[in-house]
Amino acid sequence: MTDKLPLYARYPGLAGKPVFISGGATGIGETIVRAFAAEGAKVGFVDLAEAEGKNLAEELNASGGEVTFRTADITDIGTYQKIIRDIEEIQGSAAVLINNAANDTRHDWREVTPDYFDQRIAVNLRHMFFAIQAVAPAMIEAGRGSIINFGSVGWMMASGGYPGYASAKSAVHGLTRSFARDLGKHGIRVNTLVPGWVMTKRQLDLWVDDAANELIDRSQCLAGRVLPEDIARMALFLASDDSRMCSAQNFIVDGGWV
Repeated sequence: MTDKLPLYARYPGLAGKPVFISGGATGIGETIVRAFAAEGAKVGFVDLAEAEGKNLAEELNASGGEVTFRTADITDIGTYQKIIRDIEEIQGSAAVLINNAANDTRHDWREVTPDYFDQRIAVNLRHMFFAIQAVAPAMIEAGRGSIINFGSVGWMMASGGYPGYASAKSAVHGLTRSFARDLGKHGIRVNTLVPGWVMTKRQLDLWVDDAANELIDRSQCLAGRVLPEDIARMALFLASDDSRMCSAQNFIVDGGWV
């Protein structure tokens, strides 16, 4: 018996919609950019990885996509908000915001300085708030929108080794629920997409060894591995009208771990 390829849903309502994605050049973000471009969305994305971002945009545009890339440091809030506005001038006001960018570099709590802690908050939480601040006024005027903030199962598992990251990612859930209340009356949905241990190149290169594979096999309810495509499919659903009454929620894609 051979495995069959999955038959994924399509989302025609996303065609022509302006979508903004942070951290879209590699890993999960790259797969999300590809998924939205495949649905015909107008995709704007940012990343520090300039070469990878340019190559991705050129590839997708050559295939008929409408994709705009800008190099951006999401921790430089003033410049970041300006880049968001510049991309919106090209493709229209964002109907979907995906706050994906993050950095889960491990760190020893005994060696963390105040500056390093602030950096973990800046790269994993603060930029989400100010991206929402930048796009929400136009969403309010339009009377609709979807905001997807990326969380993590790491803190839910009580994982150690990155307390600054875990602190920021747990705070994402509060950010989501507060904005869901403030913006919901304007037809704007705000949710948290929570990936499990996703098999990106970064994870495979740095942390997925034999011991990690044994842990995954033991901990997930489902056999197999969570792939970037699995996260992208949930992002498409949350961006689409299919999830029109979903807000202030955590959508966990982790193979049944937590």
